Amino acid sequence: MQPTSSSAENSGTSAEQYNGFTADERAAMKEHAQEQKKAAARRGSRAEKEAAAERDVLAKIAEMPEADRVLAERIHAIVKTAAPDLTPKLWYGMPAYARDGKVLCHFQSAQKFTSRYATLGFSDQAALDDGAMWPTAYALKELTAADEQRISALVKKAVG
Repeated sequence: MQPTSSSAENSGTSAEQYNGFTADERAAMKEHAQEQKKAAARRGSRAEKEAAAERDVLAKIAEMPEADRVLAERIHAIVKTAAPDLTPKLWYGMPAYARDGKVLCHFQSAQKFTSRYATLGFSDQAALDDGAMWPTAYALKELTAADEQRISALVKKAVG
């Protein structure tokens, strides 16, 4: 069903018409559906499933353009060190880290939605609350040693 024209369009002024999800958003949703199907089809112990999920994450990271791949590899190493109990998994085609199946944080490459920078995002499962307002995503263009320490501290805090 196509949306109807807006009153601004009918009156002769220009306005953008909502046509649903972007191609990138549709692709992310398809990736998520494939991830769910793949996870449901896996048989074996929890450890085997977690190892397979981590292999999927590492494969996704390996596919990224070099700048994003370098960031994602560092984020992966930081998260695994800071919070070894988090389980790597793919989430809408992005490397993510979960506890009890719920995503706590994720890395979004700049390429994912054609952005000028990658991001490290935290879900509402992360214990980052600080007053009435706090950041839940951080732009990443490169990582210094200080940035890596800050990310490690954020991940540790997020885990609670």
